[in-house]
Amino acid sequence: MLEISFFAAELVFTLVWLAVRITVRMRRRGADWKREAVLLLMYIDLAVIIRFVFFPAALAGGHVQPLVFERKAVFPLRINLLPFVHLFDYDSLRGIIWNVAGNVVMFIPTGIILPVVYRELDSVRKVTAVGAFISFCIEILQLPFASRASDVDDLILNTLGVLAGYGICTAVKRLRRRAGAGRGGRF
Repeated sequence: MLEISFFAAELVFTLVWLAVRITVRMRRRGADWKREAVLLLMYIDLAVIIRFVFFPAALAGGHVQPLVFERKAVFPLRINLLPFVHLFDYDSLRGIIWNVAGNVVMFIPTGIILPVVYRELDSVRKVTAVGAFISFCIEILQLPFASRASDVDDLILNTLGVLAGYGICTAVKRLRRRAGAGRGGRF
């Protein structure tokens, strides 16, 4: 059995993020600090997603519970490929709301941040595809952990969160354009 602490997972994620950012900066021969500051938002978004997707929400003794890998418990894989069959399999209405709202709300920032950070993600189709891909990767990464399950409902709800975030981002851009047009085109 291998236990992975939240701190260790975030440390590895941070080190990989920094290595990638340093490599990109070295290749481009210089730093665009404004872009790096915006990319920091993506890092924070992914770090929060890692926290809530891989580590149980409940605290044990005031600490985040570790992610447990047991080789013998990997199979059978815990996968639900039928949409909305187990969406309401919770003991209480609070559990249902926590699951549904949590999966949507957690990905709203992703839908806002993606088109801000990556200008080529300029359509609902592109942002949705990237958001769904991120969610799909997370579902695949959960497979070897007995305490986690891969669920098509999570993929659907996460993608709805990305769509909601993109809608917010688009609405804010339109409001800014209208406000700029009302002031003679200046922001």
